[in-house]
Amino acid sequence: MSEPAAAPMLRVAGVHKRFRRDEVLKGIDLDVAAGEVLCLIGPSGSGKSTLLRCVNHLESIDDGHIWVDGQLIGYRDAGDRLVELPEREICRQRAAIGMVFQHFNLFAHLTVLENVIEAPVAVRRVPRGEAVRLARELIGRVGLAEKADAYPARLSGGQQQRVAIARALAMQPKLLLFDEPTSALDPELVGEVLEVMRALADDGMTMVVVTHEMAFAREVGDRVAFIDGGAIVEEGSSSEVLVAPRHERTRAFLARFVGTR
Repeated sequence: MSEPAAAPMLRVAGVHKRFRRDEVLKGIDLDVAAGEVLCLIGPSGSGKSTLLRCVNHLESIDDGHIWVDGQLIGYRDAGDRLVELPEREICRQRAAIGMVFQHFNLFAHLTVLENVIEAPVAVRRVPRGEAVRLARELIGRVGLAEKADAYPARLSGGQQQRVAIARALAMQPKLLLFDEPTSALDPELVGEVLEVMRALADDGMTMVVVTHEMAFAREVGDRVAFIDGGAIVEEGSSSEVLVAPRHERTRAFLARFVGTR
């Protein structure tokens, strides 16, 4: 099943996800245009991270559809039902969907440069010389050119997360997902990671960001969706949702967690 050419970069339609009897996502509908930054906010356990994992099919869905750049993710349409794709095909789709996790997940035995070239060489079969050239460019882009030959243990948490961003970019994704990328960092290191993300947004990268950094969401997010109990309670521009929320639940969340409104 394919979407028309004018479809958004990401379309989530009627997505449900259950873990045994616990329904974590309850019919999520969401569009993200090419070049747009969508920030997902909400309390812990509301389904934000699960939604991201469903987008790149790290979690299967129980109902609904997800398209990235017009391609149905994780499944093929068999007429009256959806059939899950083979793992090889799912991995091919994931190559176009970068993901940056809370924890950096770098290979400790590889240098920064080796971490960044690993997936392009192993998955995309990019020639090593070309992969190294691109990796050095990306490592410089995240402000770590002098750390290319360092091992992760020699880097701060903020530096490791910037390497993780470079690694995701090395696959040249169409869509970049961030799952609370600053939550594991010491407060003084948060800014350096957010600055890289701001630059990506300025360059037109399509991004979906799960975050509790409301200043970032307000400044960089084109839109914000507040998720609670597995459903989107409120969605709109960052100024609409964060400055003048319509729903009492959104107002209560913002007042409790960020001291605004």
